[in-house]
Amino acid sequence: MRPKERWDSGQTDLLQSRLDQILNMRHALVKLAAAIDWGFLEERLGEVYDDDHGRPPLPTRLMAGLAILKSMHNLSDEVLCERWLENPYYQLFCGEEFFQHVLPFDRSSMTRWRRRMGEERLMALLQESLAAATRTGAAKPADFRAVIVDTTVQEKAITFPTDAKLMHRARVRLVKLASKHAITLRQSYARVGKIALIKHQRYAHAKQFKRANRALKRLRTMLGAVIRDITRKLAGRPELTPVFALALSLGSRVRNQRQRERGRKVYSLHAPEVECIGKGKAHKPYEFGVKVSVATTLERSRGGQFVAHIKALPGNPYDGHTLATVVPAIEETIGVTLGKIVADAGYRGHNAPKDKMFKVHVAGYKRGLTKTIKRALRRRAAVEPVIGHLKQDHRMDRNFLAHSEGDANNAVLAAVGYNFSLLLNWLRLLRAFFLATLITMTTPQLRPRSA
Repeated sequence: MRPKERWDSGQTDLLQSRLDQILNMRHALVKLAAAIDWGFLEERLGEVYDDDHGRPPLPTRLMAGLAILKSMHNLSDEVLCERWLENPYYQLFCGEEFFQHVLPFDRSSMTRWRRRMGEERLMALLQESLAAATRTGAAKPADFRAVIVDTTVQEKAITFPTDAKLMHRARVRLVKLASKHAITLRQSYARVGKIALIKHQRYAHAKQFKRANRALKRLRTMLGAVIRDITRKLAGRPELTPVFALALSLGSRVRNQRQRERGRKVYSLHAPEVECIGKGKAHKPYEFGVKVSVATTLERSRGGQFVAHIKALPGNPYDGHTLATVVPAIEETIGVTLGKIVADAGYRGHNAPKDKMFKVHVAGYKRGLTKTIKRALRRRAAVEPVIGHLKQDHRMDRNFLAHSEGDANNAVLAAVGYNFSLLLNWLRLLRAFFLATLITMTTPQLRPRSA
C-alpha cells in the first residue's frame, strides 16, 4: 500500500497552535525545508510501494526528513527520536503542522525504511541536495562539470580481528545455537576455552610467541571438535541443517584460515562482508570495512565543497579500475556531462570510458600539462577535508548498519547529511547578510563634525 503523504492543510485547532505560528519562520531549518522539493522525493522514493491492500506505510516526508536530520547532525536512531520529540523545528521539517507529544513512528521504522529504499532510492536524497543547492544559489550547474575523485575506507563497527578471538567467538556461537535447539554436545569447552583465550592474550602481550601459538592451537582444536560434534548430531535431525549452515560455514572458515594467508578471509562473525584494506597510512596500516569512492566539485562553490557522488565498492577493487562504473554514475546523479576529472596517483592505469579517457588528469604526470590542468591538479587535495568531514561529522567513520546494503546506505546518507549541512550554513549566512544589509540601510549615517 502507498503512504498517505502529508501536505499543508492550513487548518487550525482551538486547543493548540500551529507550528508556523509559534516558530521563527526565518530559521535556517525552516528555510531548508522550504527549499527541498518534497514532491520529487515522494515520487522517487514512493516507487518501491505498490497498490496492494494493507497497513499504509509512514509518510515519505517524515522518513526522508528523519534520514536527513540523522546524518546531518550525526545522531543515532535513539537520540534522534528523543530530539524529535523535544525540538519543534525538527517536527516542522518533517511535515508536522502541530506539536506532537508522542512519536508517530517506532525507532525500528527507520531501519526498515532504509532497507526498503536501498542505495538506488537513497541516491534521490543526494540528487535533491544538489538541486536545492542550485535553487538557493549555493552552487551553479557549471560547478559540477569538473570533479575530484578519490577513495577512502568506511570502517565497520567491529573489534580488531585476531585468530584467537575469532575462533573463541565461533565456538561460543555454535555452542549457544546447539543449546537453543536442544542438541547435547559431548563437550562445550566453555571453561577451558576461555582460559585458553586468556593465556593466548597474556603470552602474546609478553612476546612469548611459542606459548601463544600452543594456546592458539588448543583453541583451533576445540573449535574443530565442536564443529565435528554438531555435524554428527545433525545427521539425525536434517531439519536443523539450514539453521546451522551459516554458523558452521563461518566456523570452518575461521578454523582453516591462517594469519598471512591471502585471499578472502573472515574478520568478523557478525559482519562477514568486512574486508581488510591497506591504504598505505603510517598510523593505520590496515582498515577493516569497505572501500568508498567520493567525488566532489573541483572548484569550491559559494556554499562550499559539495559531494557530487558517493558509492561503496565491495571487493576492494584497484582505484583506477573503479572509474568505469563511477564516471557514468556521477553523470547520472548530477545530470550534466563531465568535462574534467582529477584524481591522485593511485588512479594510474585507469579504465575510464573511452569518451572520458583524455578528460581524466592523474597527479604525477608531467607531459602535456597546460596551466589550467596544473591549477586543477593543485586543487586535487581539496577532497581530503571533505572526506574528513564525512567521517567525523556525518557517521562515515564507523558504520553501524548491517550487511553490504548497510555499507552502501550509510555512505550515501553521510554524503546527504554533509551536503544539507552546507546548505544549512549557507542559509544562515544568507540570512545574516540580509539582516546586516537591512540594518545598514535603516541606520542613519553619522556625519563628522566640522572644525
